[in-house]
Amino acid sequence: MPNYDYRCEECEHLFEVFQKMSDAKLEQCPQDDCDGTVKRLLGTGAGVIFKGSGFYQTDYRSDSYKKGASKETKPAKTEGSKA
Repeated sequence: MPNYDYRCEECEHLFEVFQKMSDAKLEQCPQDDCDGTVKRLLGTGAGVIFKGSGFYQTDYRSDSYKKGASKETKPAKTEGSKA
């Protein structure tokens, strides 16, 4: 459930409310001495956060891609390297 920011149009009180997306918007200021109407503000939202190293690289690659990548990372053999 997201948090929504509201601002009273009369007293300019800013507050945040934890609501379901299907809940109705608030209309009245929660301040005791104010009966002003409130307006829901646009927020940036949380977005998607990927944590950890290699989330995409290791979790969703096909077997053929992994085989090809392992060939690229193996060191090349040198011929005739006798000391």
